[in-house]
Amino acid sequence: MTTGPGEGGRMDRVGLLVLAGVVAGTVATAGGIASLVSYPALLLAGLPPLPADIVNAVAFVVCGPGSTLTSRRELREVRGSLAAGLPVAAGGAAVGAVLLLVTPPEAFARVAPFLVLTGAAGLALQPWLTAQRGRRRGMAVLTWPTVGAVSVYAGYFGAGSGIMLLTTLLVFVDRRMPEANALKNLLVAAAAAASTVVLALTAPVEWWAVLPLAAGLVVGSMAGPLVARRIPARVMRWILVPLSVGLAAALWWNHD
Repeated sequence: MTTGPGEGGRMDRVGLLVLAGVVAGTVATAGGIASLVSYPALLLAGLPPLPADIVNAVAFVVCGPGSTLTSRRELREVRGSLAAGLPVAAGGAAVGAVLLLVTPPEAFARVAPFLVLTGAAGLALQPWLTAQRGRRRGMAVLTWPTVGAVSVYAGYFGAGSGIMLLTTLLVFVDRRMPEANALKNLLVAAAAAASTVVLALTAPVEWWAVLPLAAGLVVGSMAGPLVARRIPARVMRWILVPLSVGLAAALWWNHD
């Protein structure tokens, strides 16, 4: 267990992380792109990139319980998919967390912008892709392998993984935005829980940063599903697509 910053600046950093958590939790559970908020806040609080990535992964486990409180109606509609998807998401994220510990962080950082752009393109084209699924029933076999692959990425690097997962669920599972988003939130939480177990047992975790970020995330995660429920799917899609492109550009710029 590592120690945090000196007492002089700790309270300011704690306040920053609580506020960032509220915003990131709302954004994450309303659709995605929480990394635009939480990850820069962790860097601003003084964490290097790899410890910030670990804190991000560990703290986001609390979004599951928070979003469940306000998504019970939608989750009843996707019970079967939830039961099938939880072990897939958890297993994939555990593999990703192990990869994070044994491979250079640059490995996924190089391809992350392109993965995020792929998710943004898929979200933009989601109505057409969903129609193709209806015409080609065999595409359903790709559902859980795709969820597993995205979960591996979520456990390793994670930026933009919520959008990739939401796009996958909208195309393959349920075209309704609130239901797909509620399912995505629980699968992301399962992935975060699996990552947390691996990372907490094998890597130093900056708990002084996890706790305030998680506190804010709990509050924000209860608000996000309400936002997704009230915003039309088309509007939500065209809010998330440019934000995804912005995240991809930021990842590319920071890596370059």
